[in-house]
Amino acid sequence: MEFDTQWDKLAEAAEEQVSPQFKFIDKIVESNQWKVIRAFQKHKVSDFHFSGSTGYGYNDTGREVLDLVYAEVFGAEAAIVRPHLVSGTHTISAALFGVLRPGDELLFVTGSPYDTLHNVIGKEGDGTGSLADWGVNTHIVPLQEDGSVDWNGVMGAITERTKVFAIQRSRGYDWRPSFTVAQLADMVSRLKGLYPKAIVFVDNCYGEFTEEREPTEVGADLIAGSLIKNPGGGLAASGGYIAGKQKYVELAAYRMTAPGIGGEVGAMLGTTRSIYQGLFLAPLLVGQAVKGSIFAASVFSMLGFETHPKWDDPRTDLIQAIRFSSSEPLVHFVQSIQKAAAVDAHVVPEPWDMPGYEHPVIMAAGTFIQGGSLELSADAPVREPYIAYMQGGLTYAHVKFAVMQALLAFKKHGYL
Repeated sequence: MEFDTQWDKLAEAAEEQVSPQFKFIDKIVESNQWKVIRAFQKHKVSDFHFSGSTGYGYNDTGREVLDLVYAEVFGAEAAIVRPHLVSGTHTISAALFGVLRPGDELLFVTGSPYDTLHNVIGKEGDGTGSLADWGVNTHIVPLQEDGSVDWNGVMGAITERTKVFAIQRSRGYDWRPSFTVAQLADMVSRLKGLYPKAIVFVDNCYGEFTEEREPTEVGADLIAGSLIKNPGGGLAASGGYIAGKQKYVELAAYRMTAPGIGGEVGAMLGTTRSIYQGLFLAPLLVGQAVKGSIFAASVFSMLGFETHPKWDDPRTDLIQAIRFSSSEPLVHFVQSIQKAAAVDAHVVPEPWDMPGYEHPVIMAAGTFIQGGSLELSADAPVREPYIAYMQGGLTYAHVKFAVMQALLAFKKHGYL
């Protein structure tokens, strides 16, 4: 192998350390793979479902069955799965705008959401068509220091106008634990006990198939995610999904297209086969990515870096956070991930003012699908504390290769 013997031995030690976790991940992969296969079988997926449609896309059986398969997999009453949802932010926005009305209140119970949602929330009179611009008030209850929900704060923030409780499953750009499905189940139960009329919405990005259950299987009313993350299986070229109770999914579909039209139209533009096949592959590829994150946590913790989650912590999303002492190692780490890519490995990423983000961000994304976060990528806001967020990896071997590249870069620059 091309890496130093020192790093080869470190990698071997890390793999030996994490072998019990790898076996546990294999069991999750197996359970989710069987769940997906059974959903395909129940709804009699056939080759003709992969045919494309044009124009309005009326009577697109492949699209209709795809919605049923997703609903089945996620334990939901209904789902919409569309390439027309261009990102996770767009998909979440469609879900929230679908169920909220002027005068309603949106309450985030898990702290400030991911940076790109701040513009969706907006400010009153901002003129952008944000939630605030449409008269929807948003309240954010910060998490407690240990990363748990501040239930006293939540109770104090509920009003008679509270319409939606929002939960972000993944850590986003925060040094906090992501929430397991068991924790989500407890949150849903408590929230419905506090205010039964409200809708519980979960941003499920990065979490799909990392556990054996999904939020809709433990009581969440509505969830949303991106197809260029976990459920797209590295094959979906674009898109998002919304799943949950029938009435809420229908309202989200009206926002996605137009009232009265909803999910009844929408040519799939030749994407149907790749979305089906991506879903089929997703449990396996998510397992590969999770293994890569566990390996990275083990290696960097052995070298004295702080990681979150730790290598032996429970996993409920793809994201591996690693904390650095300054901006220089942070930037070199992200650049090393880019250098390890099969696509655009020659490109050197630099921090820049990316639309939707409040600080300069550096992103490594040598991916086959632009922005595909199930593929190996890394990004970081260049601000204190200096934390890089690595996610994805279609193969475990790719993640291992990238980690080894980072070690070489760190040795070259004197960080090790």
